[in-house]
Amino acid sequence: MWKLSKGSGNRTVPGFKDFTVRKGHVILGFAFCVICVIAGLSCSYRLSNSEPTEVRRLSTGSLLPHLRILTSQAYSDDEVPTTERASESMDSRTVVESLEDVKLGDENDGVPQGCDSNAELKVYMYDLPPEFHYGMISAFEPKIGKIWPANASQIPPYPGGLYQQHSPEYWLTSDLLTSNMQNREAPCTAFRVERWEDADFVFVPFFASLSYNRYGKVTDQMLVEEGSNMKHSLYKDKNEELQAKLVQYLEKHPAWKASNGKNHVMVIHHPNSMQAVRDRLRNALYVVSDFGRYENETANIRKDVVAPYKHVLPTFTDDSSSFHTRSTVVYFQGSIVRKEGGKIRHELYDLLKDEPDVHFTTGITASEGFHSATRGMRSSRFCLNLAGDTPSSNRLFDSIASHCVPVIISDDLELPFEDDLNYSSFCIFINSTRALQPGYVINLLRNVSSEEWTLMWERLLVVERHFEYQFPSVANDAVNMVWKAIARKLPAIRLTINKERRYMAKPSWRRSKLGAM
Repeated sequence: MWKLSKGSGNRTVPGFKDFTVRKGHVILGFAFCVICVIAGLSCSYRLSNSEPTEVRRLSTGSLLPHLRILTSQAYSDDEVPTTERASESMDSRTVVESLEDVKLGDENDGVPQGCDSNAELKVYMYDLPPEFHYGMISAFEPKIGKIWPANASQIPPYPGGLYQQHSPEYWLTSDLLTSNMQNREAPCTAFRVERWEDADFVFVPFFASLSYNRYGKVTDQMLVEEGSNMKHSLYKDKNEELQAKLVQYLEKHPAWKASNGKNHVMVIHHPNSMQAVRDRLRNALYVVSDFGRYENETANIRKDVVAPYKHVLPTFTDDSSSFHTRSTVVYFQGSIVRKEGGKIRHELYDLLKDEPDVHFTTGITASEGFHSATRGMRSSRFCLNLAGDTPSSNRLFDSIASHCVPVIISDDLELPFEDDLNYSSFCIFINSTRALQPGYVINLLRNVSSEEWTLMWERLLVVERHFEYQFPSVANDAVNMVWKAIARKLPAIRLTINKERRYMAKPSWRRSKLGAM
């Protein structure tokens, strides 16, 4: 193949007249091959002892948030039971097979692929039976052996009417339930994790307010529907039965035992909800409407979160009103005679009822009441928000939705998100003692200039989004704001839990080094 020419150190390659191969070329080629072999062996050794960035990105642990949508009945239409969770010990074969079904998406396509563990809060949610949550809603018909709706479209709507005002339990549960669905476009503040050990908080999906409204009250209408022999205790017993079952479940669960409930979140927004057991479970973080009917050790602003009512009047969209087109100066429509702190309503009624440009009347029931309140608030400059049986009422949030500047007369009121929002920029606060001075309220409000009122009205247009409950949620709406308020409680809760672990009988270092004792 190779031909050596006499008297020369060159070799010629047949068919290439002008191409000659010198001995030096051969030596250099051989040396290059040796270098490549050595470099290849070195590279192979490094790969076997380290994991490239691309490989780490697709490791089993990082895929679990995505794989979970395939294994949880709450997020897919298949028949996999909810209790069959994705495990951290999944073998490589399972991961590879699952990858074929997971659409991770293009990083540049701008479409979110669901929340992940980088969300602000990692939350574990108990898989309580449907009777504790969506099962209370008649539109929901769970399949036998299933707990949650099969997909987001099957989440039933919350009951209408006044029930809606105490519905944060529903919106938070629905948001958390869908927190890691693919293509989720809602904000990722709270993310549902598989194991309670990995969670910042443990969420209890009990619709306590709906339970009270559905089972905790007996009305004449219920007696008619059930027949004259129906016992008054039937509905009350159902509400208390659920509370007792919940306590039994929680106190046996290792997640509760690990922190004595201090990292648990429960929504008890209706002031009468969870009455039978809320003192027993008071270590939990409660989401409430106010603190009017609680002992200080049971609920307080230090450990708990105030959530807004869901307004029942429609949001005033495309509001082009002005100071001069809103002809009524002061508006109030509702119950005038109330107990305890609500006594101020009757006294103010006597002071304001005969004033011109003031609408102060008792409430109107049924749909006509909603229509008249909507018209009245939208045509008024100021809306009175007075203490009732409790310091708060839904009227404040109807005022905000109607862009009627709230006038708050409730000395003990705690407001939602006040550590994040300056209510004084869009509300007027009046001390109850001053409010009862003849002429004080009406003179103060009549002296507010057009420019001052317009500034507060414009701020209402900006902040109203913070009080909107919706599914799916959007950035900085009421759902998102409640999660953020819960997140702000986390450092203090962790501090309390860690302090209590100082003198544990079996501290973590002893368990890890010496084994169980």
